[in-house]
Parts: sequence; structure tokens; C-alpha cells
Amino acid sequence: MEQTANRPKRAETVIRIRNASVRFNIAGEKVDNLKEYFVKLVKRELRFKEFYALRDVNLTIKKGESWALIGSNGAGKSTLLKLICGILTPYKGSVQVTGSIAPLIELGAGFDPNLTAKENIFINGAVLGHNRKFMREQYEKIVDFAELWDFMDLPIKNYSSGMRARLGFAIATVVDPDILIVDEVLAVGDAAFQKKCRARIRELLDHGTTLLFVSHSKAPVMELCEHAVWLDHGEIKKIGATKHVYWAYEHEQEESAVSIGARQRS
Repeated sequence: MEQTANRPKRAETVIRIRNASVRFNIAGEKVDNLKEYFVKLVKRELRFKEFYALRDVNLTIKKGESWALIGSNGAGKSTLLKLICGILTPYKGSVQVTGSIAPLIELGAGFDPNLTAKENIFINGAVLGHNRKFMREQYEKIVDFAELWDFMDLPIKNYSSGMRARLGFAIATVVDPDILIVDEVLAVGDAAFQKKCRARIRELLDHGTTLLFVSHSKAPVMELCEHAVWLDHGEIKKIGATKHVYWAYEHEQEESAVSIGARQRS
């Protein structure tokens, strides 16, 4: 009985995805305007073809783990993140998520372009579930991290993509979220700020935050992530330790490039 009591506690599952598929219906013919579209729709003359952005995905992620999602453009990485965030619902299968999510999926998502950066801090904070009092208390910390003190009274529409990324990241990580989702948004920042963000992510991981990270850059993936999922045309092609999965992905990319080059020369 004593041995059982002293066993280490198993890590809690925070994301469980079972046989999840995401399907879209794409118009199978060109429709020139909205009126024609609705006429054809009412007459049942529109033809659609099915497109699976994800197909039969199974994934279990434990608390505090760091996962990279790798694959070519259109492989389904962002779709999987949106499924986890609840932005999309599965066509079939199930998705269970436990804990708070800080999503950095689309640059500027949640920002009103016509409002100032200062106003957007409070709006974005509310979207993440923080009240105005809390955001007032964290305001200086956010702006200090984003390094945007001279630009807080500018409308967000006048911000560069890098400045929006700075502000979005600073707001999302002002507290330690249970799950942090980062999809390529750090790629637009300068090298010094990217380094600062990676340091903050490592700090969050040390405090038990779970990380889902998408990047086409090898260095941050290898630095931050212990596990990786390789997606190809909406399906999981390989899953495991980051170095093994990334090696397999790179190897296929190199073979594909050689094959394309040979065809072009012939």
C-alpha cells in the first residue's frame, strides 16, 4: 500500500483528439456573383465537392508537454489548431480540451483596427477572459514586454505586422495559460524580439504550460518542442520525438526537391 501511495502522479491529459475529421464543401463550378450563387442554391443546381482538411486525426497531449506541428503549407496544421481552440468543430470524431487557451493563431485576430493599441489591450484581454481591473494592473507589464510605449495611442491599422505580433504575444502571455498555441506569428518579429518570446515560452513551460507550436523554421522547433506531429494532406504521417519526426520530414522534402529538379532537367 505504501508503494502505491508513493508512485509518481501521472501527467494530466489536456488535449484528447479521437478520429477527428474536418470537411469542407467546395463549389464544383464557377459562380460569377452572389445572386447567381443563391439562385443555383435554391434550384439545387450547385454542385459541391468534398475536401477534407483533416482526416481521422488521433492525438493525446499531456499537461506541460511541448509539441511542434510540422508539414508543408496546406497540410492541415492551422486547421488542427483551430479545432483545438474550438473555432472549428469536427465533421466527425471528438475533441476534448481541459484548461485555458491563449491562442496566437492569426496575426491581429481580436484587434479592432480602428481603435488604438491601448484600447485594444483591454478588448483583447476581455476576449481572453480577463476583466478591466486585471488588465489595468497588467497594462505596464504588457507594454514593457511589447516595447511599444511610443505607439500606444496609434490605431492598430497603422501598426506593422511585427508590432501587432509583439502586442498580441504580450497580451496572450501576461498570465501563465494552461495551453499556449503559437502559429507562425513570431516569424514576423525582429531577431531580438523572437529571442525574447522564446525565453518567455520556456518560462511558461517551466511553470507547466502546454505548448503547441507551428513554425517553418527548424531552430525554434528544435529548441522549444520535445514532441512533433508531421501532417501531410490532413493526415498524421509521423508522430514522436521532435528530432526523429523533423529528420523524416526534411528527408522527404530533400528527396522531393531532387525529384522535381530531375524532371525539370529531363
